[in-house]
Amino acid sequence: MQVNATARYVRVAPNKARQVVQHIRGLGVDEARRVLRFSPKGVAGQILKTLDSAVANADHNHDLDVDDLVVTGAIVDEGPTLKRYQARAMGRAYRIRKRTSHITITVGTPTRTAPQRTAAATGDASDKE
Repeated sequence: MQVNATARYVRVAPNKARQVVQHIRGLGVDEARRVLRFSPKGVAGQILKTLDSAVANADHNHDLDVDDLVVTGAIVDEGPTLKRYQARAMGRAYRIRKRTSHITITVGTPTRTAPQRTAAATGDASDKE
């Protein structure tokens, strides 16, 4: 079972939000909250609110156990761009693009996957001499 929460039209550039979101993918909800609380990026607060909303949706709408939830997906899509102009010398105008983002956080119960193979198990060439 996977549950989503989306924050739309967040006034931050998608590239900046993607830098923060990549740190929480695959983490447990408590660890992801900890990472976001101590992140120096300004958008981390908005991502934390979206994560909390996804957890609340899972708890309230689907009766999932909050302690077992994992961030299974975190996507930042580009929203509409606000176009502004700044006056420059000799009557020119420079365009300023104020970008927006759509942040989608997906939480769910962890799925069982095959165990990860290590380099030693695969016979990596760097181990041979």
